[in-house]
Formats: sequence, structure tokens, C-alpha cells
Amino acid sequence: MIRNLNWMHVEAYLQHDDRCVLPLGSTEQHGYLSLCVDNTLPEKLALDAAEPLDVPVFPVLPYGITPYFRAYPGSVTLRVQTYLAVVRDLLDGLHEQGFRRILIVNGHGGNSPAQGFVGEWMADHPGTQVQFHNWWNAPQVWAHVQRTDSNASHASWMENFPWTRLPGVTLPEEEKTALNLNRLRLLAPQELREYLGDGNYGGKYQRPDQDMLALWDTAVRETRSLLENGWAVTERVQAGQG
Repeated sequence: MIRNLNWMHVEAYLQHDDRCVLPLGSTEQHGYLSLCVDNTLPEKLALDAAEPLDVPVFPVLPYGITPYFRAYPGSVTLRVQTYLAVVRDLLDGLHEQGFRRILIVNGHGGNSPAQGFVGEWMADHPGTQVQFHNWWNAPQVWAHVQRTDSNASHASWMENFPWTRLPGVTLPEEEKTALNLNRLRLLAPQELREYLGDGNYGGKYQRPDQDMLALWDTAVRETRSLLENGWAVTERVQAGQG
């Protein structure tokens, strides 16, 4: 984690490697789970995947694009143009420092405008590669989810890890029927809350820890593989070039 380094450590690191990880999150309702689920998961995943490779992980960007949840207290959103400006500044700063291979681990689907923006940004910064990784629906993770329980979505069991639960909170035992996502996308914030209820989009609220740890292992391996093998070239682009 970058918080465990000083600037001299980073300068020395950039003499032999140019990779880093930037987690993106959101502070928003997740039913009975923490409002910071989308911050906790991408940051922990980035750390678990990158630390064995000695690749620095920057702190998660804790606010995202989530206007539809504004009727849920504690859910805070940035406007799209604000968010893209922040992502631009972060990428500009990393590039200026000498990072040339940047893995974004995204924890929130509403941040998808940044995925399109990344392509534009790379076109203006030849020699720098940015991978945008939506960890929850990446091929291996999503296949694992489907094998485990296909009724899975926002604030359901698939986000309920030991590190996203809140002490003293009892979760419902029933399985929630999957809601109509196309209808959800058309609703104003208060209407969405009335339709959605507790925040779970559909599925059980919790599965056994062994299921969740197996899913997490798949997520870590898939993310680490991107850091090791996901770049267009294997040769290191020298820091300061490009």
C-alpha cells in the first residue's frame, strides 16, 4: 500500500517497475451491509492481488457516480463531469510521476463512464496503458458467481464478505426475487427507493463463508493475472518515456 511507502521508496521503485493499482469505489447504500462496500472490496482486492508482486496500491477513490441512490441516507454522489475530471487528474498525476502501466480496480458499476474515458486518455498519452477492471463481473468471477448462485446482484450475498458486514446487524433469511433492472434505471431516486426497498437488487442476503472465500480467491487470482500478464507488451516501458 502506498501509505506504507515514502517518496524515496516510490522513486526507487520506479527505477525498475512502472506498474501501480488505483481502486475506484463509491459511498452508497448496500442494504444491510456497510455503505462503504464498494470502497472496501476494490481496495482489499487490489492489495491482496498486488502485494505479493510488490506493486504499489493507491488509496481507493471513495466517491463515485450514484445519483439513483440519493434517497438513501449516507449515499453520496459526484456528477459525471466532476468524476471524470477527478479521474483525469489522478491519471495525469500518475503519468507525470512515471507510472506507465496502471490497473484500475473498479468496485462500482455506476463508475462506467470512466471506462470509456480511459480510452480517450490513453490516446492522448502514448506509451501508457490503463486497464479498467470491473472485478465483480470479470469473466472468471462472474462465472464463479453463476456456478454458486445465479440470483446475485447489488447488496445481495455476492457482496457479503466477512469484511463488508456490520456487527450486530441481522440479515433476512429469505431470498429476494430479482428485480427488473430496466425498470430501476427509469426511476427517480425516491421512486427507486420505494420500489427497491431495503437495497438488495435480488438474491439471498448471505451465503456460507466458505462460498465467499472461494469467490474471493477467484477474484484475487484474476486480478493478479491482469497485473502480471494483461499488458500489451511484456517489455517494461522506461519510466519518464512515452
